[in-house]
Amino acid sequence: MSSVRSDLTFSSTVYPEPYSSVDDDHFDRLPDSLLLLVFNKIGDVKALGRCCVVSRRFHSLVPQVDNVVVRVDCVISDDDSSPSSASSSSSSDKSRAPFSALFRLVLGGIVKPLQALGQLLGPNRRSPNGSHSALSVDDPDSSATDSNSLDQSGVTHHSPTQVLKNFNEIRFLRIELPSGELGIDDGVLLKWRADFGSTLDNCVILGASSVIHPGPTKASLFPDTGSDGLCATNNAAVTEDNGSIPDSFYTNGGLKLRVVWTISSLIAASARHYLLQPIISEHKTLDSLVLTDADGQGVLHMNTDQLEELRVKPLSASSASKRTLVPALNMRLWYAPQLELPDGVVLKGATLVAIRPSEQSLTAKKEVSSDLSWISTAFEEPYGTAAKMLVKRRTYCLEMNSF
Repeated sequence: MSSVRSDLTFSSTVYPEPYSSVDDDHFDRLPDSLLLLVFNKIGDVKALGRCCVVSRRFHSLVPQVDNVVVRVDCVISDDDSSPSSASSSSSSDKSRAPFSALFRLVLGGIVKPLQALGQLLGPNRRSPNGSHSALSVDDPDSSATDSNSLDQSGVTHHSPTQVLKNFNEIRFLRIELPSGELGIDDGVLLKWRADFGSTLDNCVILGASSVIHPGPTKASLFPDTGSDGLCATNNAAVTEDNGSIPDSFYTNGGLKLRVVWTISSLIAASARHYLLQPIISEHKTLDSLVLTDADGQGVLHMNTDQLEELRVKPLSASSASKRTLVPALNMRLWYAPQLELPDGVVLKGATLVAIRPSEQSLTAKKEVSSDLSWISTAFEEPYGTAAKMLVKRRTYCLEMNSF
């Protein structure tokens, strides 16, 4: 009798039914709001594109994402005159036409003005033949193949504007270029951050002729070459540093190099700003837009008010190239022959430049002169600390005409 009861007990045990139907997909039980939260955490536009092909529901939800990151994978050559491409050039002229136009829009304002400056800054890190062209986002898994955007490797290329056209509610947009525009010597530090409305609101530039890391095994392989008029072993000059710029800074090319850094950074920033016009115009819901690069060289930022200002007041374009006109500027410069940071990193020839348009109200000028937070918070650590240390030194004022 006991054995019978045991069998009955065993047979009454309930087991879950095996998953056997597509209709039982557990994602169907998740509310749209939760799925959108997940998609916003993903952010990357290529990953979101792949999510679109999973299901019709995903395809309808992805365009509602409000936080998007676009990583530009490559610069497609637009002026390839090598013999290997000559045979195929005639057949691809029509398909390359859209990229040719985009090239002139995106990079024309950066490359041409910097060709002369590049000799002073060092070798350009672009392609050996010096060609530049349109920015693109690669999509080897694209299900909708466009014959006008295929290269010979079968990879589909899309511009950032094309990639974003199906997003309807973007609030936070970050675009990352594959590298910085400025070709500088190895070991040289050059970073900038610029805020724009319809024109430049402010720009902060941090540079150093060389960076030395702590410890014998981590020492920089690129010591100071004396471009600032001070040798790395000039201990007497460092010891006697009183916050003032030494005379050698003016005579040995130090000041000239800083001017080149400043102009180059402003040209790069204004060219990026010009590029963003169609994106800002098309996406009215934007609250924040950041255009940066994988090298961390430059960051262009626009907040809600600045974005709206550009929509209401069109930018003034430079007559010389495809970039926003830089207004007349007031600049403040801080310099240290040697700046040692708390973590032991040493910046040789450390320079900080804070830039604002000359045409500001008296109230705004007073606020700017008393509040330096926009300068000290422009960079991530350890460079934020470097900026805070430099602003405590003697200030030098400069002016620059519109260009």
